[in-house]
Amino acid sequence: MKRFLILIVVLGIFLSACGPASIPASQTVTLKIAVIPVIDTLPMFVAQAEGLFEKHGIKVEFVPVASAPERDQLLQAGQADGTLNETLSVMFFNKEKVQMQAVRYGHMASAGSGHFFILASGKSGITDANGLKGVEIGISQGTIIDYVTTRLLESQGLSATDIKTISVPKIPDRMALLASGELKAGVMPDPLAALAVQQGAKIVMDDTSNPELGASVISFRKEVIDAHPDAVKSFLAAIEDAVSMINSNPSQYSGLLAEKKIVPQPLIGKYVIPKFPTRGVPSEPEWNDVFAWAKSAGLLSVDVSYTQSVNSSFLP
Repeated sequence: MKRFLILIVVLGIFLSACGPASIPASQTVTLKIAVIPVIDTLPMFVAQAEGLFEKHGIKVEFVPVASAPERDQLLQAGQADGTLNETLSVMFFNKEKVQMQAVRYGHMASAGSGHFFILASGKSGITDANGLKGVEIGISQGTIIDYVTTRLLESQGLSATDIKTISVPKIPDRMALLASGELKAGVMPDPLAALAVQQGAKIVMDDTSNPELGASVISFRKEVIDAHPDAVKSFLAAIEDAVSMINSNPSQYSGLLAEKKIVPQPLIGKYVIPKFPTRGVPSEPEWNDVFAWAKSAGLLSVDVSYTQSVNSSFLP
């Protein structure tokens, strides 16, 4: 009898020790994702609305942020685990040590759906890229918009001396100046570009011919990736399912655009949801081109490793 009792105690200790370890990490981790209300984040909101995170055994908490600087402050402080940003942002984080890794494309232009647009004021008379030679173009300097503007205009034969930009960091200011004609040209992301066009701006060009230029990425803090790789993999599996659902029937998610304030009110009911990219990460040549531009612009002075900053191993 004594041996039997000892056996039960030993077995109990063994089971209690093994129990927690048998639960996948993705089921016990809540990922905090900093989200800006931009069209790029729609798959995340669809995954939440359709219960896809739960389907893949993961908990996700969205942390709303109003701007990229606010987003980056939260990540730096460890108050968010992942986000949607761009490779340029990942480079800034990793210039001294690896803190972030891009694990998937977020969004990019596709046939018939631009992601970034170079616009001319309806009062400017500008209709093509040549008309922008020496014209001040409103942008947010040192950002992906700055990079996209330079590369798009270069693709049309404009030289560095032809391209003139002026810093107008707040998009509402850029739109107001465009509408009044005080600013002859400016660069806007989708869908705010559509609103500017509705207000009289003219599209000079967009990034549909070079979709990789304006691509956003989903990225996570390296510390989170190392501690919870299964959770990151589950997150991306849910996003892949969400992208498939959006691309199959985009109109069914029009209500989310208004609910999450992704699209300006005047565009509700008119805006056509674009196609989203399926699984993939930026290539090394894409990374190197952004880095070359950032270095030439004086934004980075040290090399930032592609292989340590972009991680495709979690793609489903």
